Formats: sequence, structure tokens, C-alpha cells
Amino acid sequence: MDQPVVAAQAAEAGTSKDMSSEPYKVKFTVKVGEGEPEKYFIVMIHPEWAPLGAQRFKELMDVDYFKDCRFHRVVDGFMVQFGLAADPKLYAEWGAARFKDDPVTQSNTTGRLSFANRGPDSRSVQIFINTADNASLDEQFFSPFAEVIEGMELIKQFYGGYGDYPPKGSGPDPERIKAEGLSYLKGFPKLSFIEKTEVI
Repeated sequence: MDQPVVAAQAAEAGTSKDMSSEPYKVKFTVKVGEGEPEKYFIVMIHPEWAPLGAQRFKELMDVDYFKDCRFHRVVDGFMVQFGLAADPKLYAEWGAARFKDDPVTQSNTTGRLSFANRGPDSRSVQIFINTADNASLDEQFFSPFAEVIEGMELIKQFYGGYGDYPPKGSGPDPERIKAEGLSYLKGFPKLSFIEKTEVI
């Protein structure tokens, strides 16, 4: 299990003067299944909700981190999770770059995005979209930094047939995704995935 490490550089970036504090929109172009037509959903990023989370998301966007990311954990009536890079080298660069928690200023209601964590100050790259009202997460350092403003019904169609992580389900092992990327995920061909993200 990775030890929580706070990345000083990321923490400093969260307070940099050039960090935008204005909300902006990001379009996620996705495929619900391999061979299916492209579809999309739109997210509004709210830096004022969680500045450090919003800054990390922007940093990841800037390096095209989310290209080919699978929605690797889909739990019906709870959330969908993504953020394990398709390229293991990219994950190795960013996955250990932990950053500090933001105060929780918004509730984890349906459609809001938060970074996953393993305890205080352990966020890095994994993000989940609440597909239900999960207010119980608010006391566990999960700070929403964005919300879906278009396409929530599409998100609820993402493939969840593999279930949760083993042993709760037969979904992909996140440790193997980190180490092997797409070569491992080929064994889970039905997973929905991100083709690209762009500011609109």
C-alpha cells in the first residue's frame, strides 16, 4: 500500500497567483463500449470549491493524462471512478504526487466529482463521480471540485457488469492497472473509457 506523501510542489501550485479561480467547462468525449459511437458529458470545474483539487485536475489535463482512461470501478447506485492512466509510465509520474486536502465545502451529491483518497492528504490522480447522493463521504475528506452539468444519464450507462474490485466483484485490480496499464485492461474489454478531455 502506498504511503501518503504530500507533494510540496503540488501544494505550492494550489496557491499560485496564476491559478484561475473562475469556473470553467470541460468536455469528456467517451465511448460507453468498444466500437460504439463517441458520446460526451460536460463538467463544470469550480476552483472556488476546492482549489487544490481543481489545480491538480488542470495539471492532469495539461499533460493529456486522461486519454484512454477506463472507468475502472463502477458501483451501481454509488459512483463511477477513473484516473488510473492507460500508460503505466504516466501513472508512475503522477500517482505518487500526493497533495493536501481541501476543506469540504460542498456535499457529495449526484453528479459531483471528488478525488479519491486513502486518508488525510493522500489524494493524487483517482477521481470519482457520484451517481447518488453520498453525503456520508463529506466527513471523510472527499472534497467535490466539479459537477456534471450535461450528460449525467450517459454516465449512468457506463459498463458496470464487472462489479467492484476483487473480492467484492470481478472488476480490474487497480494495482495491476497501475503497473500494466492498457495491456492488462484488454482483459476487460467492456469498460467504458475516455477518448479525450478539452476545455470548452
